[in-house]
Amino acid sequence: MKPHTFRKTRLATSLSLILGMGVSLPSLAQDALAAEPATDIEVIAVTGIRGSLTNSMAVKRSSTGIVDAISAEDIGKFPDTNLAESLQRISGVSIDRVNGEGSKVSVRGFGADYNLVTLNGRQMPVTTGSRSFDFANIASDLISGAEVHKTSFASNPTGGIGSTIDIQTLRPLSAGGDRALLSIAGVHDTSSERGSSITPELSGIYSTTFDNNKFGVLIAASYQERDSGSQQANVGTGWRSFPGITDNDWSGDNADWGGVPQQNQVNRPGPNDVYSVPQTTIYKFEEQQRVRTNGQLVLQYAPTDTLKTTLDYTYMRNDIDTQYNDVSAWFTFAPSQNVWTDGPVASPLIYSETYDTAADLSMAAGDYGVRNQSGSLGLNIEWQASNALKLTFDAHQSTAEFKPNNAFGSDNTLSTAAFIRTSAATDFSGARPLLSVGGGNSVQPSDMMVTGSVFGNATNKSEIGQYQLTGEYVFEQRGSIDFGIALNNVDNRSRSVNVQRNDWGGVGQAGDFDESFFPAETIQDKFSTSTGDFSLAPGQTFEVLDRIFMWNFGMLRDRAEMLYTPAGYVGAGDCGTDFCPSTDYASDVDRYTKEKSQSVFLQYNYESDFNGRQYDFHIGMRYEKTNVTSTSAVASYDGANWIAETEIELQASGLRELQTQKGSYNYFLPSINFNIEIIDDVILRAAYSETIGRPDYVAIQGGTVVNTLANRGGGGGSAGNPSLLPLESKNIDFSAEWYFAPSSYVSVGYFRKNTSNFISNTVVESTIYNIPNPVNGPKYAEAIAAVGSDAQAIRNWIFANYPNAPGVDVANGVISGVAGEDNDLVFRIDTPSNSSVSEVIDGWEFAIQHVFGDSGFGILANYTLVNSENDYNNFILADQPAILGISDTANAVLFYEKNGFQARIAYNWRDQFLSSRGQETGANPQYTEAYSQIDVSASYDLPMVQGLSLYVEALNITNEYQRIHGRAKEQVLSLVETGPRYSIGARYVF
Repeated sequence: MKPHTFRKTRLATSLSLILGMGVSLPSLAQDALAAEPATDIEVIAVTGIRGSLTNSMAVKRSSTGIVDAISAEDIGKFPDTNLAESLQRISGVSIDRVNGEGSKVSVRGFGADYNLVTLNGRQMPVTTGSRSFDFANIASDLISGAEVHKTSFASNPTGGIGSTIDIQTLRPLSAGGDRALLSIAGVHDTSSERGSSITPELSGIYSTTFDNNKFGVLIAASYQERDSGSQQANVGTGWRSFPGITDNDWSGDNADWGGVPQQNQVNRPGPNDVYSVPQTTIYKFEEQQRVRTNGQLVLQYAPTDTLKTTLDYTYMRNDIDTQYNDVSAWFTFAPSQNVWTDGPVASPLIYSETYDTAADLSMAAGDYGVRNQSGSLGLNIEWQASNALKLTFDAHQSTAEFKPNNAFGSDNTLSTAAFIRTSAATDFSGARPLLSVGGGNSVQPSDMMVTGSVFGNATNKSEIGQYQLTGEYVFEQRGSIDFGIALNNVDNRSRSVNVQRNDWGGVGQAGDFDESFFPAETIQDKFSTSTGDFSLAPGQTFEVLDRIFMWNFGMLRDRAEMLYTPAGYVGAGDCGTDFCPSTDYASDVDRYTKEKSQSVFLQYNYESDFNGRQYDFHIGMRYEKTNVTSTSAVASYDGANWIAETEIELQASGLRELQTQKGSYNYFLPSINFNIEIIDDVILRAAYSETIGRPDYVAIQGGTVVNTLANRGGGGGSAGNPSLLPLESKNIDFSAEWYFAPSSYVSVGYFRKNTSNFISNTVVESTIYNIPNPVNGPKYAEAIAAVGSDAQAIRNWIFANYPNAPGVDVANGVISGVAGEDNDLVFRIDTPSNSSVSEVIDGWEFAIQHVFGDSGFGILANYTLVNSENDYNNFILADQPAILGISDTANAVLFYEKNGFQARIAYNWRDQFLSSRGQETGANPQYTEAYSQIDVSASYDLPMVQGLSLYVEALNITNEYQRIHGRAKEQVLSLVETGPRYSIGARYVF
C-alpha cells in the first residue's frame, strides 16, 4: 500500500526528518527535501522521549487510516520495560494485569480475544485457549515499535474487531552500519516476602552490515528474572444467585441448596429481589518466580535496489514457578443469620453460619511450575519487479507450547484441615472481606489432618503455518491496486490429566505430624486494604481469623506419601501413590482442533486534490473462508459417591469417548477509507469496514467434559462448539487531527461498531452417563424430613438408619448412588452458541501531545469514552449478550528531557468493566473494578562516557490493588494486593 502523502508544509518537512532505527520514512523524507530549498529547511534532531513521540506522530500522520503508534526511544530502549504498559499510553488502549504486570490488551472496549496481535505482520500462536497474545512473554528490549490499526483495510488479516496490533522488531538494514547495546538492571519487587531482594535483567543487541549495506546481521537476546508475590482475599468458586423467594428450609417447591431461610435475617431479600450467597472465604498468599528469555536472529540481503530478503528467527520463553499457602472456610449452607443490603439485587453485608457438628478449617498449599515457549521462523522477500509492480512474499512457521515445568505438575493443591470450626462468618462491608471462624485462632498443629489433593498436568501446543503473497501495482496516471492471497493453518492440541484424592474428610489421625511441620503466622497484618468490623450485627460474637500455618508443600507431601501409602498399593500418578501428577494424558482429556483459512483481497487506492487540498481514498474487498475440524477424547463416568458434606465424587469408567465435529464459514468484508488535509496540518479521516472476531479456541473445541466433583445442587461441565460463527461488526470511524508543531498534535475521533452474531453460553441440563445421584433418592428425602438440611446431620442419619443398605459404606464414610433407586445426577453443561442479538458500541477518543518549545517539558494525554447498547442486567439470572471489557480509559504522561536528563511520570486509569459473564456457579457476572496506577522513571546520559546512561524506574508507586466483584460491589470475588516495583540499571549504546 502506498504511504499517505500530504501537503508539504514546514511542519511536514520537519516531521519527515526524524531520527530512529525503528521507524523509517524514506519516501516522506525525499518528498520533503524536494518541496523546499535546502537553505529553508529547519532540521530538528530529536532523540529520547521526544524522538519516540515524534516518530509515533509521524506514523499517525502519514497513515492511510486511523493508526496510533509507539516507537522505541533508541535501540533497545522502549518507553516501558513491559510492552503492554507502553501500549496503554495510546488512546482507547487498556490492559489486563497478571501479577502486577501487563498481560493482555483491550482496544476501544473490545477484549484481548477481539484484537489481533501480529509480529512483523504475522499471526502468532497462543497457548491460553483464547486468541489473545500474552505480552508478558515478550521483552520490550527487542521491539522497535508497535502500531495499533483502529480502522480496517482489505489487506489486514481478519480477527481484529477492536484493532490490529502489529509489533515490529529490529532490522539491521534499517539501522545501517554497526550498532550495539548492552543493558543491565536490578529489580526489587516489594510484593515478594520470600524471594530475592534484587533480581537481574540483562539484554544485548548487535547489528552490523556488510558489502556496502547489502548484507545485514542482527543478534539480540534478553534475560530477565523477577520474584514477586501477592496477598489475596477470594470467594472460592463464586457466589450462588437466587430469586428472592428461594430458601433452603428444604420444604416446598422453593427450596434450593444455598438458599437463605426466611428466619434469622436482617433485611432479608424480598420475593421480587434477587440475592447471592458466598461459597467460601479464602485468604491466599502467593510467591512467584519468573524467568523470561528472549532471543532473535535476523539476516537480511539486498543484492540490488529492487530486491531485499529477510530471514529471521524469534524465540520466547517464560518460566513461571508458583508457591502458595491459603486458609479457607467453606460455607455448608447450614442455618444462617445474616445482614442484607436493600434490593432489587441484594447482597450480604455479613454472612454467618453456626454448625451443630464441627466443620473443617482448611489450609492448603501448592507448588507448581509452567513453561511458555514459542519460536517463529520467517522468510520475507520484497521484489520491485518494475517501476509499477512490487511483490512481497512472506511465510513463517511458528509454534507455541505451554507445558509443565515442575516435578509436581503444572497446577496442584494439597489440603490439610482442622475439624474445629464451630461457626463461620464474613463481613463484606469493606474493600476486603473479613473472615471470622469460631475456634480458628485456637487451632494447633496437633489438630491438623491431611485431606484431599489434586495434581494436574496440562499441555497446550499451537502451530501456525502462514503464507502470504501480496502486491502493489501503480498506474501511470493516478492510483494503485493492492492485491494478495494468503493461506493460514492453525493446529491446536490441548491435553490434561488430573490425579485427584478426594479424601476431603481427612486421612489418618490428627497429630500424625510433628508440630514443626506447621509453623504459625498471622494473617491480617499481611494486608493493607480496609475491612468491615462486624459492627452491623450487634449482639453476635465474632472471632476474626488471624492464624494460618504456612507449611512447606514438598516436606508435607513427602511425609504424607510415606504415612498414607499402604504396602503394595498401586495408585495413580507417575509415582503410583496418588501424591504426584501423571504424564499419561491418554487417560483423561485430549482435544485437537485444526483451523484452516484461505483469503484473497483487492484494494484500489487513489490520490488527488480538491481545490488545492490533497486527499486519498481506498476501497477494498477481502474474502475469507475458514474450515474447523475438532477431535476430542474425554473421560466417561459410571458412578457417584457422596464422600463429604459438599463433595460428590464421580467414579471413572476407565473408558474414553472419541468425538469429531466440524464447522465452516466464509465472509466478504468490504472497507473504505478516506483522508483529506482540509487546511494546512489538519487532517480529516472517515472509514467504513466490516470485520469479524473469531471464537476463541476453547469455544470451538469439541467434546463434553464434566467436573469430577459435584455437590448437592448437581454437577457441572462444559462442551465446545466447532460450528460457532465469528462475531461480526460493521464499523464507522471519523477522526480530526491537527498537527500544530513538530512534536505536537491534538485529535478527536468517533467510532461506532454494530456487532451481531454474539457468542454466549447456554446452560443445558443433562443426565449424561445416567449416574445415580446419592443425594436425590428416598433415603436422602427421609433424612431431610427427619433432621433438616444440614449436610453432616443428613449423612449421620443415613449411616445410623441404613448401615447395611446398598450404597452405604459406614466404615469409609461413603454414600453411593444406587441404580433403580436414586434419580440420575443432573449436570449443567455450559455450551457456547451464537445469538441473534445485535449490539452497538460507540465512543469518542480525545488525545493531545505537546512539547513546550525548548523548555524540555512535554505532555501526552488521552481519554476514551465507550458506550455499550446492551449492559449486563444484574437482575436476570441467565447469560446475556453483553460484550466483555467495555470501559472508559484515560492516560496522562508528563515528561522532561534536556541536557541528557529524562524524567517521566505516567498515570493510567481504566473504569470498571464486565470481565466475565460466568462463575463456576453458572451465569453470574464478574466486574473488574476501576483501577489506576502511577509509574515514574528517570535516566541520565553520563557526559564522560558517550552512549552510557543510568536509569531508575518505579511502577505502581501508590500501591494500588485490584478487585473483582459479582452482581453487587459487596460480592467480592477477588482482591489482589501487589506492591510497588523498582528497578535501577545502566544502558550502553555504541
